[in-house]
Amino acid sequence: MATGKPEKGQSPRLSVRDQTLDTLRRRIISLQLPPGEPLSENELAQELGVSRTPVRESLILLREEGLVQVFPQIGSFVSLVDLGRVAEAQFVREAIECASLKDAVVDASGLAGLRDILAAQRDAESAGDVEEFFRLDEDFHRELLRLAGHESAWTAVNSAKAHLDRARRLSLIDTRPVSTLIDQHTAVVDALEANNRPEADSSLRVHLRGVFEDVKRIQASSPELFSDGTTSRPIRRSIARLS
Repeated sequence: MATGKPEKGQSPRLSVRDQTLDTLRRRIISLQLPPGEPLSENELAQELGVSRTPVRESLILLREEGLVQVFPQIGSFVSLVDLGRVAEAQFVREAIECASLKDAVVDASGLAGLRDILAAQRDAESAGDVEEFFRLDEDFHRELLRLAGHESAWTAVNSAKAHLDRARRLSLIDTRPVSTLIDQHTAVVDALEANNRPEADSSLRVHLRGVFEDVKRIQASSPELFSDGTTSRPIRRSIARLS
């Protein structure tokens, strides 16, 4: 709900508009509202327990982010995954995360923290909890930045990757096994433990670039979920929901 108790992960100090915006953004990125999904201000307001005003304002802001498309006299829709924005976000993420590795101070405590995250990821895989794995995946990459003294850079990474996150979630549903991602994370940690920074850099780049191959496979089977930057009306298609 956007009133009363905030959703998990939200600050109780957020305004009703900001809570509504955060809720809708989370649902779009998590694919609870999938690409092409029609968005009704009335239905969303009723579901979230707010007036239409914060919903309308939120949809305007989400449109500016490229996450919502508005078609006059037709309605609002969750935007398709923009391939151009995916590529841009991937460039930003790889540049920041790989550059930070050279500054990483990975002592016994740091290694233990990374290994703990990997163990939790394996537990999430065993439980079939894709949503928890995605959260732990974020924790892993943010921790790499923290160990390098660049945790504040996560804000820049995070703000650029809404479309990338949707592509990554689609890949977890349709293509790349979670075990493969954990193995790739492990390769990065093993290289850091061996103080082999070139290998750590190479392993991290392979891991981060994997989303492009995933997108190619998903696009081949479900091209209607993606956009090349044009403003064609989305066509709604049901996709598997995350566990």
